[in-house]
Amino acid sequence: MDVLRPPLIRIGGRVYRKNLIQEQDFPHEEEEEDFCAGPGDCTDEPCDAFGVEETERGFQCRVEVPSPLYKYIIGKKGETKKRLETETRTSISIPKPGMEGEIVITGQHRSGVISARTRIDVLLDSFRKKQPFTHFLSFALNQPAIQEKFLQFKEEVLEKCSKDHGVSSSLFQNPAKLHLTLGTLVLLNEQEIQKACDLLQRCKEDFVDQITGGQPLTVEVAGVEYMNDDPAMTDVLYAKVHMKDGSDRLQMVADQLVERFVASGLMLKEWDRVKLHATVMNTLFRKDPTEERNNTMTGKSSFKERESFNGQNILKLFENFHFGEVQLDSVRLSQRFSSDASGYYATSGQL
Repeated sequence: MDVLRPPLIRIGGRVYRKNLIQEQDFPHEEEEEDFCAGPGDCTDEPCDAFGVEETERGFQCRVEVPSPLYKYIIGKKGETKKRLETETRTSISIPKPGMEGEIVITGQHRSGVISARTRIDVLLDSFRKKQPFTHFLSFALNQPAIQEKFLQFKEEVLEKCSKDHGVSSSLFQNPAKLHLTLGTLVLLNEQEIQKACDLLQRCKEDFVDQITGGQPLTVEVAGVEYMNDDPAMTDVLYAKVHMKDGSDRLQMVADQLVERFVASGLMLKEWDRVKLHATVMNTLFRKDPTEERNNTMTGKSSFKERESFNGQNILKLFENFHFGEVQLDSVRLSQRFSSDASGYYATSGQL
């Protein structure tokens, strides 16, 4: 890290510096980091920037934090919490582990409470980004006709290409879980799940119905493509998806949904445009037959654990393979590592 140009973290329209610290390794202990909120430690923030209330004993601010993130504020042996309290001259009350509730910051000075709140926000933002995703926005592609063609594709690939390096039946997606992924989310409690569901409904009212005309989108699933640079060392093979009428309405819906979720803070921006694809083969599935057959995003999975396969013949022989047409009539907030009665991912909400 260049000490003269520290990384910037953007939270709620504000920009903060992340300061360089001396890192040490503590086996099996929680990670912790130091943060600085920038010049003046936020003493120049507006008084109501974080909903700071004046009480008989000074000032108070409440923060809604999912319980899985409490440990990052507490730190190893409580050191992070103690340091925050000492440096900001505040008292920080945290609910017991596993109990959902509010973190309460109290102090004699408004500036100290604001500084503690700011540092907690930056701390939580950093560690939230390290959490594996829990949910994702998806279009289901598991209609019976698509599943049947997918199984035909699998059978023909194994018949014609099984001698190619790395090709085996364990690479293929579960046909009941074929889908398009629009974006992934880290939702750590019921309140955050509900917030995502509510936002999904607002998106329907604000622009989805306008783009689709309130009608299902007819798309064609045809052809295969690979993710990486060398087809001889393929990790992900996907089916291509496009609107049957040649329009870009599906792309518009996907891009605007992701843009709205990113703006709300529920999703991280990764690409300028959503890459519309349906994973059909993935080397992550080989590692463990019970591994989540989700999409190319893998949480904490290590690239070193993947064994690539030679996809050259598959790409050549199945370049124009037609998986079929499908009517897309709903976007789902799907839960990772789950299944419903149809075999698809359990749905927390949909539009």
